[in-house]
Amino acid sequence: MAPSLLALFGPTAVGKTDVAIALAERIRARGGRPVAVAADALQVYAGLEILTGVPDPAQQARLEHRLVSFVPVSERFSVAQYAALAHAEIDGLLAAGATPIVVGGTGLYLRAALAQLDLRPPPPAGARERWQAQMDEHGPEALHAQLAEAAPASAGRIDSHDRHRIIRLLELHEQGALEEPDGPSRLWTSDTRHPTRLVGLVRERDELYARIERRVDAMVAAGAIEQVRRAEAAGASQTARVALGFEELLRGDVDAMKRRTRRYARRQLTWMRKLPAVELHDITNRDPEAAAALIDSAPV
Repeated sequence: MAPSLLALFGPTAVGKTDVAIALAERIRARGGRPVAVAADALQVYAGLEILTGVPDPAQQARLEHRLVSFVPVSERFSVAQYAALAHAEIDGLLAAGATPIVVGGTGLYLRAALAQLDLRPPPPAGARERWQAQMDEHGPEALHAQLAEAAPASAGRIDSHDRHRIIRLLELHEQGALEEPDGPSRLWTSDTRHPTRLVGLVRERDELYARIERRVDAMVAAGAIEQVRRAEAAGASQTARVALGFEELLRGDVDAMKRRTRRYARRQLTWMRKLPAVELHDITNRDPEAAAALIDSAPV
């Protein structure tokens, strides 16, 4: 069966939004109605649009984007909530004869949008508060070291300052529900809810890193530091605060944000290249229109 929807995945700053817009224009030229559905854990938050790279009004005028900027920054938001919303959006678009383009760089949210999510158990009562108290007392590096002793492969996948993920993995380890990366993974499955063409975008490392540098500089110039400070003053939730650069920009440390973004991009690439069904396209030195033409002309 021919794919009924298109999914674009790739590391931060690779150019997913612009390529999606260029692909949308080609779909419209064939009489289709493309609509983007974001698969991003942080673009859901209203008030963090600059920091999380939400398409700007001009971009959204060229391609409608669903599931962006709709959660108050003070609220927690889960992948389970996202999955229900994404399934409803995709099913509704398909029923209306539209072409959903799922666009994102958060692997778990991509899986949640495209497949049935195998959710891990919630923490028992009091566990989150207990780990948070230890985090406040000892700091993220100490708890990351504790995680590394208990589950070294899982600890190696995350940044030693990622407070939210460290706590979540310690909770799962305590419950006996933590998957190590060398074991069977539930993060991806080729058994999608609808026939899907999964496209992975890559660029040569030097070009990607240069784009990350420019992207962070542009965010700062556009007011990302002020945006983060406003979110902090509004009581940003724990799940909102994990946005790339949130803590770094609160400290005014732009270089730290760039380093963290490069590390995150490497993890995104590593995960993407392991996907059994992914169709990789190297768009180095290609503008969005040339990248879209490359993808559009590839055999499916």
